[in-house]
Amino acid sequence: MKYDWLDEYLLAKKGVTKDFKLEWNWIRYQIGGKLFVAVCLDSNNNPHYITLKLKPDEGEFLRQQYADIIPGYYMNKVHWNSVQADGEVPDDLLKDMLNKSYQLVLSGFSKKKQIEILGTANANHTKRADF
Repeated sequence: MKYDWLDEYLLAKKGVTKDFKLEWNWIRYQIGGKLFVAVCLDSNNNPHYITLKLKPDEGEFLRQQYADIIPGYYMNKVHWNSVQADGEVPDDLLKDMLNKSYQLVLSGFSKKKQIEILGTANANHTKRADF
């Protein structure tokens, strides 16, 4: 796989867990028990696709720009997108897509659950400077 930094990058995010779904042959990255990225392996257990969630209009736009981004592999084709693991999508763009997937799934939780997942009382708040 071209994106050898992927695992470390995703696991550095707060609240992320990783497992392997044998029946699907997928490495799954979840937050609060909800999938936000999957590395889909081929029959030789090599990474084939990196599947992630995006807003529908952004996913559609990126699919038109990059041949290596397709509608979600075995997923809802409106909300999920798959990136060829050995494709030509720039690292910075893939990182941006991964960040957006993380934020989309995290934002689907209640504020209380977000705080629990992130382990901080200031999960979505900026700190106020006291003068």
